[in-house]
Amino acid sequence: MNKKKKTLTAIQPYVWLFPSVLLMVTMIVIPIVSVFRISFSEVGRSGLVKGFNGIQNYLEVFEEPTFWTTLQNTLVWTVVVVGLSTVIGFILAMVLNQEFVGRKIVRAIVIFPWATALIIQSVIWKYIINADYGALNVLLKKIGLIDSFVNWTGTAQSMFAWECWVGIFVTFPFVTFCVLSGLQGIDTSLYEAASVDGAGFWSKLFKLTLPLVGPSLTVSTVLNIIYVFNSFPIVWTISKGAPADQTHTLVTYLYQLSFKDGKSGHAAAVSVIGFVILAILASIYMIMSLRGEEES
Repeated sequence: MNKKKKTLTAIQPYVWLFPSVLLMVTMIVIPIVSVFRISFSEVGRSGLVKGFNGIQNYLEVFEEPTFWTTLQNTLVWTVVVVGLSTVIGFILAMVLNQEFVGRKIVRAIVIFPWATALIIQSVIWKYIINADYGALNVLLKKIGLIDSFVNWTGTAQSMFAWECWVGIFVTFPFVTFCVLSGLQGIDTSLYEAASVDGAGFWSKLFKLTLPLVGPSLTVSTVLNIIYVFNSFPIVWTISKGAPADQTHTLVTYLYQLSFKDGKSGHAAAVSVIGFVILAILASIYMIMSLRGEEES
């Protein structure tokens, strides 16, 4: 009887874990394996897998100039959006951690851009920067800063810059509240002791605040790298890769390859390339962060 009870106790954790493991296998592992298989297969325009063709899809993708432009855009997009949103979010978290009148209201306002659906934010900003009737042109003209409406998205560079701004705008609230949670977990007596020892603002920031909120920054940065790298609504809603496919990121590019151009094999290859790049970037950042924590 005791042996049977021990057996039941031993297998009980696996019973409770089984639904989660089954869900992960069904929703994550199987689709990933399927994408890898398609990337090494010849696929018709109807989506029918015809057979194995080795690395042909990858070679054809690498021969496309648009792919290299897209890859560059994706790296710039990820670095700029994650980097600037982290800096802005950290500064804002420092401000919101202070006592001032209306702090709760400001905190509620800050969370709005992140809490609102990306597609809604993208549509709003597309309207704001419209060259013919956009709210930005109307406002600037009314206050006398411009004489005529400006085409804010007249070039690929300006279009992509605006997309980066929208990405920053919807991302920094997440960083703000991640860092704010870390700041609120710091014992104020540590700052008091540092002040007694003669530490100034910058000394406290680099030797006390940053090391203590490091875990929160690591979490927010890694998650942001994943979210931003894979972000689809902003770029697709604002530009759809226009002009001349110069503002695509990997996610919008593979979507166009698969659903508009009928090149599912090429799209799967681009997806695998993005997966590998993202895994490398996230791993590098995690390793650097863990080494920094060990050294401190």
